[in-house]
Amino acid sequence: MARRSSGGSSSSNRSSGGRSGGSFSSSRSSRSSSSSSSSSRGSTSSRPGSSFPSGTFGSSSRKKVFTSPFRIPVGGFKRPTTGGSGVNTAGCAGCSGCSVFAFGVIVIAIILIVLVVSGTFSSCGSNTSNVEITKSTIAREPLPKGSVNETGYYTDELGWINKDSVLINGMKHFYQETGVQPYLYITDTVNGSHYPTEDDLADFASGLYDRLFTDEAHCLVVFFEYGDGYMDRYICGNQAKTVIDDEAADILLDYIDKYYYYDNFADEEFFAKAFIDAADRIMTVTRSPWIPVFIIIGVIALVALLLFWWSNVKRQKNIEAKQTEEILNTPLEKFGDKDVEELTKKYDDDDKT
Repeated sequence: MARRSSGGSSSSNRSSGGRSGGSFSSSRSSRSSSSSSSSSRGSTSSRPGSSFPSGTFGSSSRKKVFTSPFRIPVGGFKRPTTGGSGVNTAGCAGCSGCSVFAFGVIVIAIILIVLVVSGTFSSCGSNTSNVEITKSTIAREPLPKGSVNETGYYTDELGWINKDSVLINGMKHFYQETGVQPYLYITDTVNGSHYPTEDDLADFASGLYDRLFTDEAHCLVVFFEYGDGYMDRYICGNQAKTVIDDEAADILLDYIDKYYYYDNFADEEFFAKAFIDAADRIMTVTRSPWIPVFIIIGVIALVALLLFWWSNVKRQKNIEAKQTEEILNTPLEKFGDKDVEELTKKYDDDDKT
């Protein structure tokens, strides 16, 4: 059987990992009605023994895939259904103007720093979810064309997807950017059970890959929800994992965790948004938010040095001009004979030059 990567720890010739989450008070409901779904979407009653058999579902800490195959993303409640002038002998001429200019530069710099920092981190805690998105530290190249035997993009056993074009467009964006075709499988039952263990879901996802695809260039995401929580698993084919490595898959799952709690997104919108943003982040190296700040600080330092140099030059010229003016305005009678001779000699030398 082909080796595939899905994060977490390896078992035999495959590795498996995933996440879990929920609000512990109500199940996730959909905008669409579903009479046949057993996931009790829209119900506010909690099922008995709501924690999953793995025993980790009730933890409030955010765990990475490598340390535990499940973790609960931080966030709020679950997604609901609805969606001067003059000469100064001690300084430069017009020093008040210098001060005003310097002050203006500093104020503008502070404003720019605030805008850069706030703009960079605004996405970290928006809406009701505070999920931190994994940084992309690797420059990745998409799979070459022809790697994928194209298939559909999703299976929805719960009737969540009303506008499939929205979801498909988002997943096609992921495909175009990475060269890996994604596939979303939404269900509330794993091998006939609403309460699967992590191993059950991992085996289920691996079996789905073999049934759904004939290549190694797909990325399958199984999204399981029942009662008051959810779990997900991803399986990447042998070719797909060269692009969707553990870090890239972590980015995708981070965005799913994040947008799961957005109350202004319909079900298809939150999945589409997760795939779009994940693709964009995966295929670019995340830039440090402090680089623009350091650039601004460097510009400020350079401007400050130039102002300091210009101020000193101006001050020295003003001092020399002041001394020359005082000498020229001093009557010759005030100088002694020796002083007069030296002064006369100085001006004679100046005239010759």
